[in-house]
Amino acid sequence: MEHIKKNIVITGANSGIGFALASKFAKNNNVIAADKDDFALQKLSDLGIKTFVADISKKESVDRLFEFTLDTFGDIDIFIANAGFGYFERIDGANYGRIENIFSTNVFSPIYSLQKFIELGENKDRQFVIVASGIGKIPVPGYSLYSATKAALNAFEEAVRPELPQNICLTAVYPVAINTNFYASAVNGVNVDELELPTPKQKLEPAVEAIFRGIEMRKNRIYPLAIFPLLTTLSTLFPPLKRIYWHMQYNKLLKYEDSLKRDTTTEN
Repeated sequence: MEHIKKNIVITGANSGIGFALASKFAKNNNVIAADKDDFALQKLSDLGIKTFVADISKKESVDRLFEFTLDTFGDIDIFIANAGFGYFERIDGANYGRIENIFSTNVFSPIYSLQKFIELGENKDRQFVIVASGIGKIPVPGYSLYSATKAALNAFEEAVRPELPQNICLTAVYPVAINTNFYASAVNGVNVDELELPTPKQKLEPAVEAIFRGIEMRKNRIYPLAIFPLLTTLSTLFPPLKRIYWHMQYNKLLKYEDSLKRDTTTEN
């Protein structure tokens, strides 16, 4: 059977999961890769992928992304809301702008994008993909704001499903920690070698392959690490396990903070 090319938009495509998915989908589809940074988008452009540089945390940028895609392809079959970032830090003071910034990118943008997607009409089957996170189901000390944004997406995707038009398939993805540029960005590149990723972890290649297959199969939910649903169930049934886990992850924050203190002492 001849493959019918789909028109696909992927946000947060400059690195990690977004970059890898754009590369895989581009082999047999029309793809637009969007990101606010363009240092790696040129590589995607060399693969024949259309690129769109904008900060999609802004309503106007999302509007322009939809306009650009419709002008380029005429329609959108799959929209993958992958853009997101985190902070690895202790909450030790008031910073409204920091809260607003992370929620605008991680929560407001994908929800608004879904609203825009619905407005495309019910003339054909479409698929909207939200890249949520396992950290939204089992939050991690040090990533409290990021955990909160992903928990919001988790709740949203569960609640909105019955409201959606029948032609829209909503796919939610729940990756665990993957060693990509995401974690270096979470500390602005400072003492990255001292940064321990949250547990559990997974390599990028098998995670992307699982996500890619799940999207093609139009699954409702994708767990790149197959054992993760069991871990969430155990943490719910046995609360002491969650407290032990939080203690382990908090120790990773303490270790990283110690590395910063050592550097400050050395400089002085």
